[in-house]
Amino acid sequence: MRPDRQEPTLPTLGTVGMLRWGWRQLTSMRTALFLLLLLSIAAVPGSIFPQRNIDAGRVADYIAQNPTSSPWLDKLGFFDVYASPWFSAIYLLLFVSLVGCIVPRTKVHLSAMRSTPPRAPARLQRLDEHAEVTTTLSPDEALAAARAVLKRKRFRLHSHDATSVSAESGYLRETGNLLFHLALTGIIIGMAVGHLLGWRGDIILAEGDKFASSAGTYNTISPGPWVDTETLPPFVLSLDKLHVEFNETPGRSFGTPRLFDAQTTLQSSPGAPASSENVSVNHPITVDGADIFLLGNGYTPVITVRDAKGAVLYREATPFLPQDGNYRSVGVIKVPSASPKQLGFTGFFLPTAEPTFTNGPVSIFPDTNNPEVALSVWEGNLFPGGAPQSVYTLNTDEMKQVTKADGSPTLIRLKPGQTYQLPGDRGSITFDSVKRFAGLSVRTDPGAPISLVSAILATLGLILGLTIKRRRVFVRVRPAGSGAAAGGSTPDGGLDSPAGADGRPATVVTIGGLSKDSDPGLAAIVTAIAAGVPDRLAERTDRS
Repeated sequence: MRPDRQEPTLPTLGTVGMLRWGWRQLTSMRTALFLLLLLSIAAVPGSIFPQRNIDAGRVADYIAQNPTSSPWLDKLGFFDVYASPWFSAIYLLLFVSLVGCIVPRTKVHLSAMRSTPPRAPARLQRLDEHAEVTTTLSPDEALAAARAVLKRKRFRLHSHDATSVSAESGYLRETGNLLFHLALTGIIIGMAVGHLLGWRGDIILAEGDKFASSAGTYNTISPGPWVDTETLPPFVLSLDKLHVEFNETPGRSFGTPRLFDAQTTLQSSPGAPASSENVSVNHPITVDGADIFLLGNGYTPVITVRDAKGAVLYREATPFLPQDGNYRSVGVIKVPSASPKQLGFTGFFLPTAEPTFTNGPVSIFPDTNNPEVALSVWEGNLFPGGAPQSVYTLNTDEMKQVTKADGSPTLIRLKPGQTYQLPGDRGSITFDSVKRFAGLSVRTDPGAPISLVSAILATLGLILGLTIKRRRVFVRVRPAGSGAAAGGSTPDGGLDSPAGADGRPATVVTIGGLSKDSDPGLAAIVTAIAAGVPDRLAERTDRS
């Protein structure tokens, strides 16, 4: 290298060039697939950790049981995955990537559909599939016969000269691919519409109780950012009876549920005519555009707490949440009106209690064959710092466990109708009866129709893209012996064919086909075109 020779100076991209490069990277198919994979991975925490918009009580319980890791998980949005900034960022980037990919491809596809098939190559023998036929038909008759076959197979035809015809098919393949990507965009839009304009409210309703819909009466409610909670449908719902059946036949299916059916009375608004409605799993009832689903069920022991003078401090049907298939349920009873210190009870409800408690409080069957509650007693400040807390958890930071005279913890076991006298003249607690409760979810999702139609279109587009082949077929004709002696070399590189046996002029028909991908059916099309040039004296040479 010469010492006085300078190194070449490469041009810089500049701001505009960098933006163009970044846009091309974002809208490439590789990036779209990567973002789709990343979105599926980002959704995994939503199925691992409890979500606030689904069950705020479970979230509070998880945080209480994992005090070390839960604050960090909460800050990172793992309890509200689908509304977290990082999930939304992936979601929006995927949307932009799909739109940026679809628009230019659509322009190219529309241009290709308006254009004519390309000119036939000079040497059709070099194509993937080809055949050659010698016939006594004239060149025009041979081309007409080939055209007839191609039209029956729905090829688009064009002749660039009098001796050839070009055919192309399979435009719906790219249409299917674009439809699939457009439908994916529609699914994303439907999810966004549902998130912004939809809402969900969950309630636990005991048998015999009534619920009037308003923003403040739901146990948990998750309105979309653009939802006005003052416009929620004001229906009134009463749970008359919850029918539940469990399999009592010994075997692997022992204790499995066979029937969940809630018999309700529904009024579209206060004072409106009432109607009897049944709601079961996967069969919701609809009122004012809101669907009411039956999600779960459990038990609500009716508990009464009295003070030392017999005055009722607490009497409610308290929901206990099932923890296993035999409905071993946990729950909390909070008595803030107790004096001199507030009282809290936490423990288990057992529909069919194992009598000995050898392995602790355990239920051996999900139905109420031997119902019993097992509770511990705490006293102190139920609400430290005045902070709100879940009704299903008991914060014992500023409480201590009530003990008996001998210093052992007070543990209570009660069957329906039994009463326990609390030590130290703290009053009494009575297990009155058991009711069932239904876990109901009320929700609207205006984006669901968009997502449903988009999913159907995506399936249709995927079928078109996978089943349709993009094909091009070319046919050339020439008089036998033109440009070469009889039986000699032809301009196409093949062997020229002699005239027919009866001395009529012969025509050589050369057919070639190619496909964008592997296409086992292309050879059959070439063969069909060759067979579509009818002539008893035809001689066919298949070189495919």
